[in-house]
Amino acid sequence: MVSRPAPPRELPPQDHAALDAAERTARRLSLAIAAVAGVVGLVIACGLAGRVVF
Repeated sequence: MVSRPAPPRELPPQDHAALDAAERTARRLSLAIAAVAGVVGLVIACGLAGRVVF
Protein backbone atom coordinates (compact mmCIF):
# COMPACT_ATOMS: atom_id res chain seq x y z
CA MET A 1 0.00 0.00 0.00
CA VAL A 2 1.44 3.38 -1.05
CA SER A 3 0.54 6.33 1.12
CA ARG A 4 0.19 9.73 -0.47
CA PRO A 5 1.79 12.63 1.35
CA ALA A 6 -0.27 15.69 2.16
CA PRO A 7 -0.05 18.48 -0.42
CA PRO A 8 2.40 21.22 0.47
CA ARG A 9 0.97 24.14 2.37
CA GLU A 10 0.93 27.63 0.91
CA LEU A 11 3.80 29.92 1.75
CA PRO A 12 3.04 33.10 3.64
CA PRO A 13 2.90 36.31 1.59
CA GLN A 14 6.15 38.24 1.30
CA ASP A 15 6.66 41.96 1.77
CA HIS A 16 8.91 42.75 -1.18
CA ALA A 17 9.47 46.36 -0.15
CA ALA A 18 10.70 45.27 3.29
CA LEU A 19 12.93 42.61 1.74
CA ASP A 20 14.47 45.18 -0.62
CA ALA A 21 15.07 47.59 2.26
CA ALA A 22 16.73 44.85 4.33
CA GLU A 23 18.97 43.93 1.38
CA ARG A 24 20.01 47.57 0.92
CA THR A 25 20.83 47.87 4.61
CA ALA A 26 22.84 44.64 4.55
CA ARG A 27 24.74 45.81 1.46
CA ARG A 28 25.60 49.14 3.09
CA LEU A 29 26.82 47.36 6.21
CA SER A 30 28.93 44.94 4.15
CA LEU A 31 30.49 47.79 2.17
CA ALA A 32 31.23 49.74 5.36
CA ILE A 33 32.94 46.72 6.95
CA ALA A 34 34.96 46.14 3.77
CA ALA A 35 36.01 49.82 3.68
CA VAL A 36 37.14 49.72 7.32
CA ALA A 37 39.07 46.50 6.69
CA GLY A 38 40.71 48.08 3.62
CA VAL A 39 41.76 51.17 5.57
CA VAL A 40 43.17 49.05 8.40
CA GLY A 41 45.07 46.94 5.86
CA LEU A 42 46.43 50.05 4.16
CA VAL A 43 47.58 51.52 7.48
CA ILE A 44 49.31 48.28 8.40
CA ALA A 45 50.97 48.05 4.97
CA CYS A 46 52.18 51.65 5.21
CA GLY A 47 53.47 51.05 8.71
CA LEU A 48 55.41 47.98 7.61
CA ALA A 49 56.75 49.76 4.52
CA GLY A 50 57.82 52.72 6.70
CA ARG A 51 59.72 50.42 9.03
CA VAL A 52 61.56 48.86 6.09
CA VAL A 53 62.53 52.24 4.56
CA PHE A 54 63.52 53.97 7.79
